[in-house]
Amino acid sequence: MHTVAGRKPINEDAAGLLVPDDTYLQINKGAALVVADGVSSAEAGQEASRNAVDRFLEEYYKTPDTWSVGHSGEKILSTINLRLYRKSHEFATESKGYLCTFSAVVIKSRTAHFFHVGDSRIYLLRNGELKVITQDHKASIADGKFFLTRAMGMDNRLNVDYGRLPLQNGDQLLLCSDGIHDFIDDNQIYNYLSKSDSADERAKQLVDYALEQGSDDNISTVVCNVKNLPDENLDDYSAKLTRLPFPPEFEVGMKLDGYKIEKVLFASSRSQLYLVRDEISNNQYAMKTPSHNYVDDISYIDRFIQEEWIGSRIHSPHVAEVVRQTRERTCLYYLMEVVDGQGLDAWMAANRLPSPKRAIAIVNQIAQGLQSFHDNEAIHQDLKPANILINASDQIKIVDFGSVFVAGLAEMHKAIVHDGALGTAGYSDPQYLVGINPGIQGDLYSLATITYEMFTGELPYGDAVENCQTMFDYDRLRYRSASKFNPVIPKWFDAALEKGVSFDLEKRYSSIPALIQDLTHPNPDFLKDDPVTEQKTSTLIFWKLMSGFWFVTFLLVIYLFAQAG
Repeated sequence: MHTVAGRKPINEDAAGLLVPDDTYLQINKGAALVVADGVSSAEAGQEASRNAVDRFLEEYYKTPDTWSVGHSGEKILSTINLRLYRKSHEFATESKGYLCTFSAVVIKSRTAHFFHVGDSRIYLLRNGELKVITQDHKASIADGKFFLTRAMGMDNRLNVDYGRLPLQNGDQLLLCSDGIHDFIDDNQIYNYLSKSDSADERAKQLVDYALEQGSDDNISTVVCNVKNLPDENLDDYSAKLTRLPFPPEFEVGMKLDGYKIEKVLFASSRSQLYLVRDEISNNQYAMKTPSHNYVDDISYIDRFIQEEWIGSRIHSPHVAEVVRQTRERTCLYYLMEVVDGQGLDAWMAANRLPSPKRAIAIVNQIAQGLQSFHDNEAIHQDLKPANILINASDQIKIVDFGSVFVAGLAEMHKAIVHDGALGTAGYSDPQYLVGINPGIQGDLYSLATITYEMFTGELPYGDAVENCQTMFDYDRLRYRSASKFNPVIPKWFDAALEKGVSFDLEKRYSSIPALIQDLTHPNPDFLKDDPVTEQKTSTLIFWKLMSGFWFVTFLLVIYLFAQAG
């Protein structure tokens, strides 16, 4: 692997490869090769290409074993693309942004899975024949110039080319940016790949030759020799694991895959949670298993599998950590860290109206945990006190990922239909009822509702919110001032809560930091008198003065007539 700036002042290319040291990952995830070329007309092309390569290599190995390579790659690339697209639109002009090409190969078992966007290329050399297995995504304009028709970060929806290629011993793969293939013809590429030097040496020789040929672009190459493929072509591991049976309902003392059941922590119609001990490492974990009520529900199975992937991507002291497993599973389940504490709902019942300092410290932790979802383009959708554990030191962790929606992935995996949010009525945004996904603002509504309850012991719209079935029902509700239930709450704090739980998305906060800012620092706008109320008050004072004037006049007239008599 080699990548150089060439004759340019900075290198906007990025390249990477990863062959895991862990045997389990080698078998079940394979090796990954990546090249990305930052678009030179974009201000942040260098950052875009580096980000795309690093995130792909990091996140691919965190995807569930139950997902196919293609499904994993497309999900990851879609989230990376959306992140770049949003960062691109932070710029005022369209000529600036986070754009890059992307070409990757994942070699798993005897198959090469490739992903491609843009005009970087992937070549295959087999039995003396060189072949380009990708198609350049570019169009010609006047004077022999070209422009990209597809790139990472160009659109909020990513159209990525995905393909599978059966491999043979002796195959060679080359990934390169246009700094190579625009200046070296296929015959010369073939000559260099045919040399007996190591893959790394041939990659460097191609870079050097491109410079000799006048390449004025950044130059990147990754060369791979296929030497020892497995004797047997394994079935797609994802499909294989997806067909694994649901585990039985466990009792204390039973064992599964080297984990011993020590305690039943939780059981419902949707899932079970057990305290288990790894008999090899002696570590304790929480094992979550699917419910047999959904054994034939493919949507439920997909959602359960996705929980593990989501949890593995989010790293926060305020979110429960999903444990990466290193041995093969015989049933569907996943492991999490053991979290000490009780549900925030039980805590609030036992600690009604805690001190403002204590309460806001807890709210800040919840906000930080929730923000870590949003930083990974994920929306929780079911934030409620029961899904938040708090320990004796007031440290919290968000523990449930069952309803999480990953932005940019709705178009993926068409065979499986995700139902709407699985949230709880008292804490979920009413927008979900009418088929609208409010995104971050939906989680913000839940956070503001929990904050309101922590400071008042009540819900902002009362218990009637639990019975609402339509938006018309919600429209009939009215916000109840938090100061009504807790007189220590100041006007500006109450106004921030009201804005946070507004049914109108235009009036609600659009980010968690904005809500937290107004909950911890008085917003001057909330200290101003309401112009409508002020006008009504002024009108009332006017009529009171007029009535007083006429009353005094009336008394004066009576007095004068009395004197005249």
